[in-house]
Amino acid sequence: MVIFGVIIFLFLGSVKGFSKDSQPCTYNKDRICKPALANAAFSTLAFLLGSLTSVLSGFLGMKIATYANARTTVEARKGVGRAFIAAFRSGAVMGFLLAANGLLVLYISINLFKIYYGDDWEGLYESITGYGLGGSSMALFGRVGGGIYTKAADVGADLVGKVERNIPEDDPRNPAVIADNVGDNVGDIAGMGSDLFGSYAESSCAALFVGSISSFGVDHDFTAMSYPLLISSMGIIVCLFTTLFATDLFEIKSVKQIEPSLKWQLVISTVLMTGGIAIVSFVALPSKFTLFNFGEDKTVKNW
Repeated sequence: MVIFGVIIFLFLGSVKGFSKDSQPCTYNKDRICKPALANAAFSTLAFLLGSLTSVLSGFLGMKIATYANARTTVEARKGVGRAFIAAFRSGAVMGFLLAANGLLVLYISINLFKIYYGDDWEGLYESITGYGLGGSSMALFGRVGGGIYTKAADVGADLVGKVERNIPEDDPRNPAVIADNVGDNVGDIAGMGSDLFGSYAESSCAALFVGSISSFGVDHDFTAMSYPLLISSMGIIVCLFTTLFATDLFEIKSVKQIEPSLKWQLVISTVLMTGGIAIVSFVALPSKFTLFNFGEDKTVKNW
């Protein structure tokens, strides 16, 4: 991770010869932006923060899944409804933790970087993009490494159990089943958690940078530039309400009721999120704004 950070610093810093001099902004020539060396340093710092957050997301997700496996097994003795609630709430904990963790670190990073950058929004959000790159880089290793471990354990367990000992698949008499189950946690939980965080961070950072090179940055409208973060926050609130429908309002009494309950989750969350986005857009965005695209300005009218 550190080696990747050093490589990123060298590449970004060498674009303009490790210049320490301030220079006109790319999209607004009337303004002066911070030097390229500072952008490279802060991008590297954001990359490291994104990498650490991605690793933390995968680790916490795997810890939650480990405890959830045992609790779901215990609750399954009392009925399918209790087992479903335990499994669903455990998955919700991981999802909320991942989204809130990524959003919190990203928001804190923006405010800390703003102490140095001031009103240089272009340089600020350009350096913040390193956060998404860091999350995606660790997600790559988590997915690939977890997938290799999972498949190696699966193949090894099948070869020893089925071929050599004629033992059925996932039989408790086969010690390799433990490695197989651990591999499922690593690949499907830790890898998926890091991958999901990487996609989440990438999309947020890209949208933030697009907002910084628009009229929001010229007008110093920090609320409008934080629109992607507000959308993510609204999504967390909507999901909090949505989970109540599956665990508290609709009681699961049989296996056949699980699939309709999950489908209703999609319908309810879509309806609530549509209204939430409309509210956030009306509050945060002006009636119209301009996107700067290498000299070709594009005016966007909301209403």
